[in-house]
Amino acid sequence: MLRKILLVQLFLFVGFCVMAQVPSPAQIKQVNVDNLSDDQIRRIVAEMKQNNLGMDDIDSYAEEKGIPSSEAEKLKSRIQMLGLDKTLDKKKSTEIFQQDNQYSGRSFNDSDTSKVDLFRQNVSPSDIKRRKIFGAELFTNKNLTFEPNLRIPTPSNYKLAADDQVMIDVYGYSEVQYKLTVTSEGYIRIPNLGPVYVNGLTMDEAKNRITKQLSTIYSTISSGKTFVQISLGDIRSIRVLLIGEIYQPGSYTLPSLATVANALYVSGGPDENGSFRNIQVIRNGQVITTFDLYDFIAKGDLANNIVLQDQDIVKVNPYKTRVELLGEVKRPAIFEAKDNETLQNILDYAGGYTDGSFKENITGYRINNKEREVINVPADQIASFKLKSGDQFFVDSILNRFSNRVTISGAVFHPGNYGLEPGMTLSDLIKKADGVREEASLNRGIIRRLQDDFTPAIISFNVQDVINGRANIPVKKEDSVIIFSKLDLRQQYSVLIGGEVNKPGSFPFADSMRLEDLVLLAGGLKDAASLKHVEVSRRIRKGEYNSKDSSRAIIRQFDISADLSSIVGEQVALEPFDEVVIRKSPAYSEQANISIEGEVVYPGQYTIVSKGEHISDLIKRSGGLRPEAFPEGAVLLRKTYISSADSALLNNKLELFYSKLEDSSSITSVKNMMERKYQLLGINLDDVVKKPGSKYDILLEEGDVLKIPKKLQTVQMFGEIYFPKKIRYDNGYAFRDYIRGAGGYTASALKRRSYVVYANGEVKSTRKIFFFNKYPKVKPGAEVYVPSKKDRKGLTGGEAIGLASGLASIALIIVTILNKL
Repeated sequence: MLRKILLVQLFLFVGFCVMAQVPSPAQIKQVNVDNLSDDQIRRIVAEMKQNNLGMDDIDSYAEEKGIPSSEAEKLKSRIQMLGLDKTLDKKKSTEIFQQDNQYSGRSFNDSDTSKVDLFRQNVSPSDIKRRKIFGAELFTNKNLTFEPNLRIPTPSNYKLAADDQVMIDVYGYSEVQYKLTVTSEGYIRIPNLGPVYVNGLTMDEAKNRITKQLSTIYSTISSGKTFVQISLGDIRSIRVLLIGEIYQPGSYTLPSLATVANALYVSGGPDENGSFRNIQVIRNGQVITTFDLYDFIAKGDLANNIVLQDQDIVKVNPYKTRVELLGEVKRPAIFEAKDNETLQNILDYAGGYTDGSFKENITGYRINNKEREVINVPADQIASFKLKSGDQFFVDSILNRFSNRVTISGAVFHPGNYGLEPGMTLSDLIKKADGVREEASLNRGIIRRLQDDFTPAIISFNVQDVINGRANIPVKKEDSVIIFSKLDLRQQYSVLIGGEVNKPGSFPFADSMRLEDLVLLAGGLKDAASLKHVEVSRRIRKGEYNSKDSSRAIIRQFDISADLSSIVGEQVALEPFDEVVIRKSPAYSEQANISIEGEVVYPGQYTIVSKGEHISDLIKRSGGLRPEAFPEGAVLLRKTYISSADSALLNNKLELFYSKLEDSSSITSVKNMMERKYQLLGINLDDVVKKPGSKYDILLEEGDVLKIPKKLQTVQMFGEIYFPKKIRYDNGYAFRDYIRGAGGYTASALKRRSYVVYANGEVKSTRKIFFFNKYPKVKPGAEVYVPSKKDRKGLTGGEAIGLASGLASIALIIVTILNKL
């Protein structure tokens, strides 16, 4: 029986442990992104990708999961730090691309001409080829609309039809205005007169007929005392059919003043196989005109751009001949040619040659019945050369070289390129460059020359002999002459000064330069400069080599006068590359300031009197503590000073430390801590005040800030507790009482690692005594922290519940079997 009880208790204990791994609702809501590992962040991003969520959806995702907005911002930062934001943005951009592609292939109707722009946004290979065709930019340029101008005077040959609005203005002895619409039968009805048939009449014909009819009721019209003016108001719409090789063929509703060009633009223009030069307008079964777009593009001629009428058909025929002209022409493109046109016409359409083109020959590529052929078209045959569809012509550029160039550079007054003249010598070239400069090196110059086999050669010469006429050296095409400068042939001399001068740095060396001159060039001495022990270090530039001599430099020290009038003891002439150091006076001391804030009688900034000034001395100088001061919470903030050498060493150590950290959140927190300008220095002000000069009474340093708060009456709770908040301090409360006041530990709380941060910056952690935790004492203004357990790889909540149920079932079966036994 005892064995049965033990077995049942074992399985119940296992089931309870597994169930304990399932997070409670309170744990889920208390999300702290800083405590999440990188793997957990990656799992969150994977879940967002499955739900088609991007970076812009993080706020809504966090709200759905019950995550506070402040933690959502941290989540964004963690995702960006791990470089996972690009994957989310890529997901969203793919979605947008798929949505945009839903418009591809949609046709346009008469009432939705705005879809033309959507259609043009989807670029296909045929669109790319079409854009290369000369004239296609008329239909792809958004700045060109070819909308009909409805505000111009009505053309006299405009024919009235149904739905046109006729405006009649009678003025003179009689004044009246009419706005009449042409009926479907072709009449306008004039009040007090009756219907007048105007269908098919031009504006001039309609004016004559209407005036004749109105004269029957206005007798003064015939006598010339009353006048009649006829104009067109609102115009009708017409239906036009566009067929053939056109981008969007179909039936279109257009204003009655629309022309052929208007209709072509609305339909997208000719497609990749459509002709730009053979566009027919068919009316009543007859071709009434053929429109050539090249007349408009090349000459600005719109003579055949007639006004369309209802039921007109615009037919774009396939092209017959197209050739491509590339290279050094002003408008390279694919051009359509008529039967009688030559290569010269195509060249004219392309705007002619560019300035750098080779005009003597045009290279062509032609497709024959079986293979391709290369054609050379000389300049004198371009005007008569016949074209064949598919021809490609290329205009080459001139060679990038000069036929008579020579170059001179270096120490001459006017270096550059010069034209080679017959019989020109090196002396002539130097004279063209206005001679050599004063600093020129006259011993040697060089000529860089290409030999007959195009290998480079160097020819040296004596510059002085060439100038004096003792050497007569001819120059050749593409020769490059170099006259060297003495200043370029030696290292630039300089001297260096550092230390207590106003403008330390490097200065050009000059002959007879003295130490006092260099100090003046450096802006004079600083207030802290010492007049003694001015050190000059000098390079060892001369002498014989001695292996036993280990000297690296020559060091000399001098004392200078305050007015820089002389050097005490001797005159010091500087040499090239000397380095001078003016040191700080050992008796010089600048003021060092500190601050005291909070509950003292006279808070503010104070100057340190001596190097041995302590915290207790500062308290006395500030008038002492106020009655409401809380000494136990006093803190001292001290600036962190890191030299460049220490900084390099520290950075190397930090890189090793960062490589050992596994999580990006830990690296971020460490970096933030290292970037602080102030560090908290824990002090015990009670002991300082009671025992001045003791070990607790530390020395003050420049920039120190002493903060003394008022009496604190709360305790702040953080970490793995159910309700982190501030709790009123009670002297009778222990550590666990404050935990219970915040709702108790969560399931993931690491109790044995809890710690308390006191108001003065002191930290005390939980200690282990035998099997029990000894928690630190809680004081006013303290902060209690309960850390969380590390993530462990194991079962999920659902798997844990399933495993617990299975174990419980097995336990029940075993108990049943034992009972039968």
